[in-house]
Amino acid sequence: MPARPTWKGYLKLSLVSCAVGLYPATTSTARVAFHTINKATGNRVKRQFIDAESGEVVDKDEQAKGFEVGKGSFVVVEDKELDAIKIESTHTISIESFVPREQVDERYLDAPYYLAPEDKVAQEAFAVIRNAMQEKGKAGVARIVLSNRERMVLLDPHGKGVLATVLRYPYEIRPDEAFFENLPDVELPREMRELAVHIIDKKAGDFDPTAFEDRYEQAVLDLVASKQKGKAPKVGKVRENSSNVVSLMDALKKSIAAEGGKGGATKTGGKSAASKKQSASSAPAKSKRSAKASTPKKTEAPLRKAS
Repeated sequence: MPARPTWKGYLKLSLVSCAVGLYPATTSTARVAFHTINKATGNRVKRQFIDAESGEVVDKDEQAKGFEVGKGSFVVVEDKELDAIKIESTHTISIESFVPREQVDERYLDAPYYLAPEDKVAQEAFAVIRNAMQEKGKAGVARIVLSNRERMVLLDPHGKGVLATVLRYPYEIRPDEAFFENLPDVELPREMRELAVHIIDKKAGDFDPTAFEDRYEQAVLDLVASKQKGKAPKVGKVRENSSNVVSLMDALKKSIAAEGGKGGATKTGGKSAASKKQSASSAPAKSKRSAKASTPKKTEAPLRKAS
C-alpha cells in the first residue's frame, strides 16, 4: 500500500469477517500553505497555550481535555480513559444493512476512504463481501469509530476494493426549506426555456476532473515568485460580472451569440481546444512551483507547503 492506514480492524458481514485497513482517498498535501512568521526577523513563530485566568503558559504535559458541565466548570477526561472505551465499531466495521445506492442523499456524503484487505488470508472473505454487493447492486451501511466518534459509513464496491464514505448524521444536515420555501413558482416563456436549454447543449460534455485547475493557487505561487525576484506583483484583470443587459431574454440571446459554435470545457473523447490551450499556457507557470516559488524570507530555497 502507498500509505499507512488511518484505521485497522475487521470488516464483518454476519459470521464472515476479514482484516481490513482504511486509507484516506483524498489528500490536501498539494495545497499551497503559509507559515506564520515574525515580520521583523523573518523567523517562524510558535503557538502557545495560555491559562485564560492566570495568563501563564501551559506546557503540553499539563494540558488535558475538559468537558464543560457548567460555566467555567469542567470535567477532565484523560486520553487513556477515552482509549479504554470499547464498543464493537471501535475495531469492527459491521455491516448492518444494504441499500440501493441511488437512495443515498448526496448531502450525507462526507469523507471518502479506501477499504482494502490487510493480508492474504483476508482477501478471499473480502472478495466475497465485495462481489456480493456488486452483484446485488447494493451499498452497505455500517458503523465505525474514527477520531473518538462513532460514524455511519457507506460501503460501495470500487474496482478491486471498496469505497467507504463516512456519512453525516441527520442533525448535521440543514433542511432546504429555510432556503427554498419562499421561492415563488415562476412561469417561464417557452422561448426563454428553449434558449437556456440550447446554451446547456452547447456546453455539454463528459465529467473530466483532469481539467480542474486551481487558478487562484497558481496566482499565489506567481505572486511569491515575483516577490522573491524583487519584482512588483502582477495585478490580473478581472472581468466585471455586471453588464448593460437589462432583459433576461436579451441576456440569453447574447449568451448564445457569445458561445457561437463552441462546445463545453470538456467534450467526449477529451478536452476541448480551449481547454487544451489553457492547459498548455499554464504548463510553464506550473513548472515554477518547485523552481521559483519560495517562502517570504530572503532565501533562494523553493517554496514548500507547510506540513
